[in-house]
Amino acid sequence: MKIALMMENSQANKNPVILNELSGVAEPLEHEVFNVGMSDEKDHHLTYIHLGIMASILINSKAIDFVVAGCGTGQGAMMSLNVHPGVNCGYCFEPADAFLFNQINNGNAIAMAFAKDFGWAAELNARYIFEKAFTGNRGEGYPVERREPQVENAGILNQVKAAVIKDNYIDTLRAMDQDLVKTAVSGERFQECFFENCQNPEIEAYVRELLV
Repeated sequence: MKIALMMENSQANKNPVILNELSGVAEPLEHEVFNVGMSDEKDHHLTYIHLGIMASILINSKAIDFVVAGCGTGQGAMMSLNVHPGVNCGYCFEPADAFLFNQINNGNAIAMAFAKDFGWAAELNARYIFEKAFTGNRGEGYPVERREPQVENAGILNQVKAAVIKDNYIDTLRAMDQDLVKTAVSGERFQECFFENCQNPEIEAYVRELLV
């Protein structure tokens, strides 16, 4: 699995801590981690709005399988990511959230709070969230006797989201403020991850056109 970590401006100083905990869990499981957002407060400036665009492009191009995002409370990042087609983001404040999201909703992104209650042992909480998010089989339901309706409902939700967003994905990108999208894709580490792993020529061509 390819996992993208993306941090926005207000919590960029937490990036080394979160990256260390994510890598410590993901790499022994043979997942690849790409640090595509801000790595410190002086880095390429991003807001949680940009994170949604970045996650959308990475997931829809199949450059990335899973996104770990967040902001001060995690709520803005979750809302921003869930706006976009193909992105199903859950809110994870504690390890149980990650386990239940993994088993019941089986989405492809999580949003975390990097300021709210981020105090003593916060790095341990982050590590345990990642352990629950990336270990074990996914989509098995909880409790197990509720597996069938939970799997069915998760599939229905994906169908509803696809029906609501009917336009061609490139048209969706072009409908947004192009300066906003350009900022989202202008980071050096984002581009390295995207261009090396993108599996959709149409999306790649759009991003290259935008960066000219």
